[in-house]
Amino acid sequence: MVACRRGCGVWRGMAFGLAAAAVAAEPGPWRELFNGRDLEGWKRTEYVRPGEIRVLEADRPADAPPGAPAGPAIYLGAGDDLTGITYTNPAPTMNYEVRLDAMRVSGGDFFCGLTLPYGTNCFTLVVGGWGGTIVGISSIDGLDASENETSLTRDFETGRWYSLSVRVMPGRIEADLDGKQVIAADVAGRRVHMRPGEIEIAVPLAISTWRTAGAVRGIRLRERPPPPDGP
Repeated sequence: MVACRRGCGVWRGMAFGLAAAAVAAEPGPWRELFNGRDLEGWKRTEYVRPGEIRVLEADRPADAPPGAPAGPAIYLGAGDDLTGITYTNPAPTMNYEVRLDAMRVSGGDFFCGLTLPYGTNCFTLVVGGWGGTIVGISSIDGLDASENETSLTRDFETGRWYSLSVRVMPGRIEADLDGKQVIAADVAGRRVHMRPGEIEIAVPLAISTWRTAGAVRGIRLRERPPPPDGP
């Protein structure tokens, strides 16, 4: 009986330790980055000749841009080149996840360029670029989203919401499109950086469009536990 009690105690201790580890490994709570009412926590990115930026209300007003959805959402109108918003509050630089919904309202290029931190650098997940179909990360080792191994082709419908999720971990960047993983990039020891050009000012967390009107909603972020062998 003594041996049994000791053995049971050992197993109970191990079970408790495993349960505690499982709890500790859970991601943190989601933090809403868009309050649905105004651009609190965001600012207009200082691009040259951007398009209109406005918060869309739940009841679509009569003067809403053509094709714009009912809100709450943020509308990014088509500019001469880039239109965008930049998050103004602190954000994690590693071990986190960002989710949002994005829509192409009009135009034929990327309707969501989601810029995020990777350590001390930043990168952009491009959705619908290079004529409307390319998805990928800009940039890795000097190659942009149309050139590196993350590049893939998808057809996007105007006026439809697409759900996006990006997870940033040491040595790895993953992205989901409509709940299906489409990018799993091994970036350990590689250069992760912004594509050269005006978009370099949209850091560390920003959303942009290129000569295209888009809308985003449900922007949220949560921190994730570091991998067991990570920092």
